[in-house]
Amino acid sequence: MSGADGQMVQMESSKAGFVGSQVELPCQFVNSNPPVKISQVTWQKLVNGTKQNVAIANPALGVSVLNPFRERVRFKNPAVRQRTPSLEDTTIVFNRLKLTDESTYICEYTTFPAGNRENMVNLTVFARPMIQMSLSTPSIVAGSKDLKMTVATCVSANGKPASVITWETDLDGESNTQEISNPDGTVTVRSDYLVVPSREIHQQLLTCISTYNDEQYTDSVTLNIQYEPEVIIEGFDGNWYLNRENVQLTCLADANPTISLYQWRYLNGTLPSSAELRDDVLIFKGPVTYDIAGTYVCDATNSIGSGSASVEVIVTEFPSYPHEVFQDQQQAGVVIGGAVVCGTVLLAAVTLLVVFLYRRRCMFKGDYSTKKQILGNGYSKAGNVPSHPSLPHSLTFSDDSDEEKKLELYRGSSILGGSVQEFHTCHDSRIKAYRTGLIEEHERCAFNEQTYIYEYGSEVEVSVDMIPQMDGSVISKEEWYV
Repeated sequence: MSGADGQMVQMESSKAGFVGSQVELPCQFVNSNPPVKISQVTWQKLVNGTKQNVAIANPALGVSVLNPFRERVRFKNPAVRQRTPSLEDTTIVFNRLKLTDESTYICEYTTFPAGNRENMVNLTVFARPMIQMSLSTPSIVAGSKDLKMTVATCVSANGKPASVITWETDLDGESNTQEISNPDGTVTVRSDYLVVPSREIHQQLLTCISTYNDEQYTDSVTLNIQYEPEVIIEGFDGNWYLNRENVQLTCLADANPTISLYQWRYLNGTLPSSAELRDDVLIFKGPVTYDIAGTYVCDATNSIGSGSASVEVIVTEFPSYPHEVFQDQQQAGVVIGGAVVCGTVLLAAVTLLVVFLYRRRCMFKGDYSTKKQILGNGYSKAGNVPSHPSLPHSLTFSDDSDEEKKLELYRGSSILGGSVQEFHTCHDSRIKAYRTGLIEEHERCAFNEQTYIYEYGSEVEVSVDMIPQMDGSVISKEEWYV
């Protein structure tokens, strides 16, 4: 606050701290020029409209801190406590802050001749709450009715300001929250979580989240729900037949707390002599007979109650399905199926390879550099046949020759026409010689394999260097095949 002559008391408008902590309340005096004389500085607490002195600094009389602040309040600047004090900075420090310290504080400067100058600060005291979460009772018993009950409680005690409590869980329950104001200005928040206790929520996690200002605190509990046994019997697979070995019945119980007693009963009378009791297991010694057929009951008991289950055992003369044979057949089927798949893949691969090689052989076209032989279908085949004596040497043409003229020349040659008939005659004889072993016939025809003309569609194939093969094809010895 400024005076008329330029004096000013500088303070912050508000300060805050937590219970038990330390907080400073700054206060500085800005003097005028020429300066005025500071006669005294007084700190006061405003309580219900009344000023209560806290601390006083006087240049002549020294420093005084009044009750109930004497043990917790001091002037921060050491110069204030000197013999010749400096009172321009009279900041005070609160230690071990209490909730009752929350108030408005006034810093008042008495000057001469300017009079009094003052300013004020609002002190807020916060209290962190104590968070506690607990089960409503150590053990909760599941009821037979769908009635909700409190299973857990979360408390945020003595907080200032009040906390906000929420729940995090997968349970289908609800919360009930209430706030309690305490005499010291703090607030206690209590939140109960209600759910229908059942075996399904046993061992479920329940988490309480308490939000205080911008801080979050979490605490969790695991529900302990006690319930009576739920029983089932395992072991009878519907295939108990005469002379079957190693059969037994097992009593399985879901319960909390654990089962304390198992009891077996045979509704058709007393237990068969071959039945042996071993707590939750009923073992039948020796091979299966008709004597063990009937209805068996297992009773399981814990501290909450009892539960029962029954099974009717039927004995047949023969097995309804042989497990071992079925498993062997299943394994054999897997092996056979795998072999069939592998064989099919392999056969397909071989077939593709044969087709590829055959097409490559049939589709290869010869090229004899600058000259080429006129072949009716455009294909060249290897061979080693001497030239026909009557075949004109002019049948070899250059690459730029007219193909139509070449074909007309060959078609009009009586010599070539006779060679065709001779070739087919000798070719058939050669195959016959090969198959019957008549080598002489083969050798006789070999001398006539000088040239041939083979009709293939509308084209003519001519070669002077061909060897007929056993499969009806001819091969040129001037070509290389892969």
